Amino acid sequence: MSQSPAITVYTTNACPYCVRAKALLEARGIAYEEVNLGRDPETRLELSQRTGMMTFPQILVGDTVVGGFDELAAADRSGRLSEIIAA
Repeated sequence: MSQSPAITVYTTNACPYCVRAKALLEARGIAYEEVNLGRDPETRLELSQRTGMMTFPQILVGDTVVGGFDELAAADRSGRLSEIIAA
């Protein structure tokens, strides 16, 4: 049995879209790891260079960049989120 890829949600402090992304994952029963980069400018820079994104949240499934909350919600609506997780 293969294990689902790890989902990582990179967040910052007082980020309403971060809260919404985590709530969506929790509502779907999808486990994730949260990494709060609110006080870690060095890692924030490394992450933005890796993903090309400056905003938060940044959601990764394994090494696949899903995007932010809008992309997560769109993937959920289209059914693509379950495909990404199952891959």
